[in-house]
Amino acid sequence: MLRFALFVLLLVPAIGFAQDSSSNPQAQVPGVEPAAAPLEPPSGQVLDAEAAIAKSDWKAAELKLDAWLAAHPGDASALFDAGYVADAQNRLDEAAGLYRRAVEANPQSFEAHLSLGLLLARQNKLDDARPELAAATELDPGPAGPALKARAWRALAQIDRKSDTTEASNDLLKALKISPETADDTLLAAELAAQAGELDAAEKSYRRVLAKDPKSAPANAGLAHLLIARKQYPEAETFLRAALEEIPGDAALTAQLATVLAAQDKAEALPLLQKLHEDHPADLAIARMLAEVLAEAGDPAGSDELYAGLMKTSPDDPALLVAHGQNLIRQAKYPEAFAAFDKATQIDAASADGWSGLAFAASKTNQPSIALHALTMRSKYLPEVPSTYFLWATAYDTLHDKAAAASYYRRFLESAAGKFPDQEWQARQRLILLDKK
Repeated sequence: MLRFALFVLLLVPAIGFAQDSSSNPQAQVPGVEPAAAPLEPPSGQVLDAEAAIAKSDWKAAELKLDAWLAAHPGDASALFDAGYVADAQNRLDEAAGLYRRAVEANPQSFEAHLSLGLLLARQNKLDDARPELAAATELDPGPAGPALKARAWRALAQIDRKSDTTEASNDLLKALKISPETADDTLLAAELAAQAGELDAAEKSYRRVLAKDPKSAPANAGLAHLLIARKQYPEAETFLRAALEEIPGDAALTAQLATVLAAQDKAEALPLLQKLHEDHPADLAIARMLAEVLAEAGDPAGSDELYAGLMKTSPDDPALLVAHGQNLIRQAKYPEAFAAFDKATQIDAASADGWSGLAFAASKTNQPSIALHALTMRSKYLPEVPSTYFLWATAYDTLHDKAAAASYYRRFLESAAGKFPDQEWQARQRLILLDKK
């Protein structure tokens, strides 16, 4: 009975998952404790070590286990207990090695496979963790019963969600066949449905979680994300304001509210983001959002200060380079903008915005051949618009290709339809001159 009591009580703190289930595949899966009966009854020395473990007296337990294992290196029970002691003291590599030795000594040890799998997943060694957890699902969990096997299935679901939402859903269903559904299960089902694009199913699951726990931050954020993805901005705004009454000051929900307000061109978005950035200056996602809103609000210099800081962390992020280039264009810093767009397109040749910016910057710096190349590359990803027709026309005009220039000026005038009076006047004047030549 002592080993079973240890199994039930001891490993939760040592092998518990992190709190954030979105970033850690083991989150939401409690720790496991040894359940399978050893091949032979444990010795008195091992039992004494387990008694010390029950009191969290790690030093005493370790001394007894080390002495025993020196003479009995293949004792699976003692190896598992030693792994647990190392795990509890956060000596994770050592613990993993001891769990592996326990598995080798007794391949039928449910607790050793499961504990090793959970530990490896905690270390983000998912390729190594998965086979151990899968092995645990095939073994007899012993006196602990199916509830602990369900934990193995839940851990597999968290791992499989990274690559195969269908497989992850199947893992979760297998867990639910042998154990009651929890709020974490419902939340995971919602997240898997959202990943698979099944937004209606995801919404139902998120709302089920919130009906029981209105303060669930992941469920609130998840449902808000769905509403934003559907561009249901007024509904998302109402929902987020209510959610923030339940969870005041939540940074993720506040950032989502700012996103919704910005999408609706509401002035409240800017001060909300500025306050959020002030409270969380190290949060790069918030800084990025504020930079975008500042640019849209007509403050390219203020926006670019933030982008400069972001690029120190990610100097080769093409999206940051494009945003930086766009701010430079707004400030009429065309050579600097050209350099930013040029770097962005070298890093990401599929960046349509990067090619658009490069074409414009090349035009402003009198590089018509580069402008034409950039426009050609852009046309692979986006349809032509009046502004690109005008850039084609002026580039060909600069290169004295009269026929091509006239053709594109005409296309520009047809598509502009009075929306660009200055450029339309220029196009008409150039067509008059080109027709005379």
